[in-house]
Amino acid sequence: MMSERPGSELICAGELVLDKRRREVWREGDKRVHLTRRESRLLEVFMTHPGEVLSHEILMRQVWNTDYVGDIRIIYAYIHWLRRKMDGVGGGAIHTVRGVGYRLVPR
Repeated sequence: MMSERPGSELICAGELVLDKRRREVWREGDKRVHLTRRESRLLEVFMTHPGEVLSHEILMRQVWNTDYVGDIRIIYAYIHWLRRKMDGVGGGAIHTVRGVGYRLVPR
């Protein structure tokens, strides 16, 4: 379940917590991992739609503010970098849904 704490920059999905202002992600009680601006925005989109499959088109629109999807290698790269950082945090995983997009499965 996703929740955004009122008056806060924190978003929660399962055990994951994202501080949008500081661009840090952690699992309740664990170490924090710093994210780049785009990584943070990408994770925010996933955390506000936990368990939902998000298409490349949705990700390009929500994270990169464009409708262009001719070359989606940038999405692959950012998903790769975000997965590596999230491995150090635990609390969830980004799964590939072949031919469609990606889904965040929080713990």
